[in-house]
Amino acid sequence: MIETREAFEGFAVETVEGLIFTVKGLVHPPDRVIAYLRYLPDSRGDRERDGTPYRRVYHFGEQQEILARYPAYLSHDPAFGTRLQGVPWPRVRQVYDPRRRLGSIRERGPADPVEEHALELADLLRETARVPAGNLGVTGSVLVGLHRGDSDIDLVVTGEAACRAVHQALRRLLDDPSSPVRRPNPEELEALHAAHRPDTPLSLADFSRLQNRKVNEGRFRGRECFFRFVKQPAEVEERYGDPRFEPSGPARIQARVTDDGDAAVVERDGIFTPCRYAIEAVTFLEGTPVDDLREIVSFRGRFSEQVRAGERAIARGSLEQVIPRSGPAHHRLVVGGQVGDYLISNDQ
Repeated sequence: MIETREAFEGFAVETVEGLIFTVKGLVHPPDRVIAYLRYLPDSRGDRERDGTPYRRVYHFGEQQEILARYPAYLSHDPAFGTRLQGVPWPRVRQVYDPRRRLGSIRERGPADPVEEHALELADLLRETARVPAGNLGVTGSVLVGLHRGDSDIDLVVTGEAACRAVHQALRRLLDDPSSPVRRPNPEELEALHAAHRPDTPLSLADFSRLQNRKVNEGRFRGRECFFRFVKQPAEVEERYGDPRFEPSGPARIQARVTDDGDAAVVERDGIFTPCRYAIEAVTFLEGTPVDDLREIVSFRGRFSEQVRAGERAIARGSLEQVIPRSGPAHHRLVVGGQVGDYLISNDQ
């Protein structure tokens, strides 16, 4: 029996069969957690834990193919209006909390260089931003004990205030030539672009231009690192079933961003995962136009900080109608749910 049913963006869950899923988003149905398959026991795998080899699953199509053998983890969700991967709570064998994992590394000491670098980087951010240790965690392969010697570091910051403080501190560190944290160099950006391009079709020039002004990916002690900023579920107004979402088909749009989160007083939802950008002056380039498209959202960390207030954005994604229990409905564009989705600032 698991101790808690708390799991949100940055967490992972393991099933009774040993499948490991990464949790997506902050809002989940009461009977299951929305999560996507990431690792499975496989004799062909290049990772090992407790004598069992595991394989990492990289692409959505491969996830769906594997889960066809495990139908309990695929279901139509009536609130989100689509078929989603997810793990029913009775089938959860273990919940992996990134904050507890980092805390355990600190208490017992790092077991290898990857854990050592993860702890060192987390402590650097904590000290620079002056936030409690409990707001920082380690996710990715280190969270579930499946990292290799060449694995990168995935850190997650939880809680809105801590996220803002760490985001600002990280920008200062990245801009400081003496800091051990640095931005990717051109060769590293090219490799990162090659990894993203199969799902997100941006040119290398556009990818590099946007990435160079963000803080969510960098290098620490020569190791790749990724930073995710996540609100606590209690810090968002949305609750499961309110609102509901109904798919309205694919679309490609151009619009002006009205609130990306750069201003000190506004919501600043652009830095978070999931991220949100309020938009206006929408032009439909493809798809069936609607006159109440108000926002672009994404549940993928790669689209955080992608555009800024006042800029023109071009985006490809899936339209959804947002239907609250009270008040008027509107549409949003969800980017990152399908291969070929993208979000780009059209301002040079």
